[in-house]
Amino acid sequence: MVEAGMTNADAMKAATAEAAELLDIAEIAGSLAPGKTADIIAVDGDPLTDVTELERVTFVMTRGVRATAEN
Repeated sequence: MVEAGMTNADAMKAATAEAAELLDIAEIAGSLAPGKTADIIAVDGDPLTDVTELERVTFVMTRGVRATAEN
């Protein structure tokens, strides 16, 4: 999306909140809020500056549990 001309922030929003809206699941996913299902990632750098940071995920939490190679 960024290569096609979107800003980093707009591409990240399109992949999360806007995708949840399109899929009609925004009430349960697409943003961080109490009661919503959330998968959270961490990266070392700032994806707003360098979107390729999202290709180098250093931490994943899914449904409140740190993901490992086993789960």
